Amino acid sequence: MTETTSICVVGGTGAEGSGLALRWAKAGHRVTIGSRDPAKAAAAAEELNGRLGRPLLSGAASRDGVAAAEVVVLTVPYAAQMSTVEGLKDVLAGKILIDVTVPLVPPKVSRVQLPPADSCVVALQAALGEGVRVVSAFQNVSAHKLKDPDKSIDCDVLVAGDDKEARALAIRLAGDAGLRGIDAGPLANSVVAESLTSVLIWINRTYKIPDAGIRITGIDAVPPASS
Repeated sequence: MTETTSICVVGGTGAEGSGLALRWAKAGHRVTIGSRDPAKAAAAAEELNGRLGRPLLSGAASRDGVAAAEVVVLTVPYAAQMSTVEGLKDVLAGKILIDVTVPLVPPKVSRVQLPPADSCVVALQAALGEGVRVVSAFQNVSAHKLKDPDKSIDCDVLVAGDDKEARALAIRLAGDAGLRGIDAGPLANSVVAESLTSVLIWINRTYKIPDAGIRITGIDAVPPASS
């Protein structure tokens, strides 16, 4: 049985965030869509509730949603990553922040273009300090597949973070979203998942497919997150 967690998906009106929110709500979590525009967040939550046939999600201004949540998931574009979090720093204190950010720099999104700090998620942890436990996850998952909560997704999720408990929680949430979370070690290793997204975009374009993903071989099953 799913252990219920209160989750605020900041940027949850977008494709990736709304897909994750939909799957987590269906799994029994208390999910809030967070946006700078609370009316837009409420409309997105209403649309997702319509798809589920039940009023399971709510919408709110990001600050209000983050303040009330146990876990925050950041699903905004790279260009908005730091500015979004800077405005939420005080209400993020003491929480787990799962960052889905990929450092894509248009128009050359199929070319790896890492920031000076190598990992944009590591840079975010440095900016927030030790009071927020940052985890990197979900960078390599097809957004359009997430929007169908009944669809099986053939893709693993690399989960990196410096806090073991926070990594375990993100792995559990990956499972609740119908994905297999893989413990990828410390936050510095996030650079691999961040780079892979551009590679997957290149593969999609080259082979004319919509949703290339990754699988870690040699693992038959993932131990429970509590282990």
